[in-house]
Amino acid sequence: MNPKTSQRAHLFSPLKLGQLSLDHRVAMAPLTRSRAGQPGNVPTPMNVEYYRQRASAALIISEATQISQQGQGYAWTPGIHTDAQIRGWKAVSDAVHGEGGRMFLQLWHVGRVSHPVFQPDGGLPVAPTAQPVPGKTFILNERGEGVWGDVPVPQELDVAGIEAIIADYRQAARNALLAGMDGVEIHAGNGYLLDQFINSASNQRSDGYGGSIENRARLLLEVVAAVIEEVGADRVAVRLTPMGRFMGMGDDTPEQTFGYIVSRLNEWNLAYLHLVEPMMVGTVLDEDTDPRWDAIIKQLRQAFSGVLMLAGGYNGDTAEQAIAEGRADLIAFGRPFIANPDLPARLRDRTELNPADGASFFGGDAKGYIDYPALA
Repeated sequence: MNPKTSQRAHLFSPLKLGQLSLDHRVAMAPLTRSRAGQPGNVPTPMNVEYYRQRASAALIISEATQISQQGQGYAWTPGIHTDAQIRGWKAVSDAVHGEGGRMFLQLWHVGRVSHPVFQPDGGLPVAPTAQPVPGKTFILNERGEGVWGDVPVPQELDVAGIEAIIADYRQAARNALLAGMDGVEIHAGNGYLLDQFINSASNQRSDGYGGSIENRARLLLEVVAAVIEEVGADRVAVRLTPMGRFMGMGDDTPEQTFGYIVSRLNEWNLAYLHLVEPMMVGTVLDEDTDPRWDAIIKQLRQAFSGVLMLAGGYNGDTAEQAIAEGRADLIAFGRPFIANPDLPARLRDRTELNPADGASFFGGDAKGYIDYPALA
């Protein structure tokens, strides 16, 4: 064995993930890049090449992909609710599989983090509660240029609207498998719809979807049940952001809230649970992390009986340490995968990493997207 490789032997050991057998534990995190083809938010040949280049990841998790038109909150993000989008994603999954890779599609509904320009008939975005949103979203101006726009006060979902969204998740999961994906990750973090229901700061409802921890977790658990019924538990994962503060998130009792959610998720044999450590707020390094977060991650690690994926500012050494110590089974890398399509090889051999160009993260063309060099 290469002595360099042996120093990260845990990170480069095999892992069983649902129906999949992974060769190592370097996953590609979901990364919004705002480059879906227009009109229609359809994956293009350029998106196919982007994911193909990164197929050496143990598992690719797609960029967040809206389950419906209502679920969109940012310009140029892809969907999985039309035939054209399914065909576009099928080309992506075929390319990834052709290189020996594995891929889950992340299912996304932004909830209140949206704008009337994206909503059916120009309506207001939807949320658990109609209250102001502290943030902006990426919209198109009159000239078709991407700009940051204010998020309006959303409309509160009624029960019929909630039931329609659960049905949209179910259909989106079915569509993802039609698109050739190996599974789906339900995005229940980062301040988007399911997270808005979970957190007490954003959920002021008094019905069966608000108030108690059990009620605030209800929508997530109903979505998980519907998606599992559609595609099978071993093809389903969930992403949570305990202690996340993006877009006004916050919970009065995070240990109890997320402890309850994880205990319920344990009732299914999920492919994995994906937790995001609070190193980032949006795209900015968090300089004010809650001191409880480390204990909560350890609590949830102990509580969850399946495969645990962690993301949040890891490098090769800290990822190796996390797996060696049992903190996680799989590590998702974000920005390093943007600039290094062959990241696993670079981490294994301790090769220098390409720096990422932040100016090209969102929107644009091939520059900063498919032109990063791989190792010779």
